[in-house]
Parts: sequence; structure tokens; C-alpha cells
Amino acid sequence: MFDKLMEAQQKTGEVKKRLDAITVSGTVEGGKITVNANANKVIQSVSIDAEFLKDADKEELEELLVTSINKAMEQADNVSQSEMAAITQSMLGGFGNMFSK
Repeated sequence: MFDKLMEAQQKTGEVKKRLDAITVSGTVEGGKITVNANANKVIQSVSIDAEFLKDADKEELEELLVTSINKAMEQADNVSQSEMAAITQSMLGGFGNMFSK
């Protein structure tokens, strides 16, 4: 059983590394603001269209930044849940085999 727990811990670490390599984006207003993050919810970059920035007021900019960040985080959650579901399924299969022996 200890071997299975060590294997699960190793697989979780591998998933975390994969999530670091997956880029997700949150874009608003047709690309006026884009936030890129990895699937571990670490913001990598923020891009704001120069023309939009000239005319945008502070409140509009803040609101659209929050929206784009939330979109990126939602995508990161979806990818993370997918990856964790796969590892959980794999681990449960391993634990099931352990008890059937």
C-alpha cells in the first residue's frame, strides 16, 4: 500500500509539472485585454491593446482586467480538474487491483 501512495504522490507531481506547461487565456472585448496563465493559476502575462488603453477609463480597465483574469482562472480550473480526474481514475484503478489480490 505504501508503494501505491508513493506512486500517487509521484503522479500528482507529474500532473503539476504538466499544468505548469499548459497555457490558458482570458480575453475580453475582442482582444482588447488578454491574460495568459498556466493551468496552475499563475499569471504569465497581461496584454492591453494600446488604442483601447488610450480611451479607457480606470473603472472600465479594472472591470475588464478582472473579467479576463477570471476567464483565465476558469480555464485553468477546467484543465486542472480534467488532469486530476485522470490521475484519480488511474489511482483508484491501482487501489482496486491492490485489494483484489
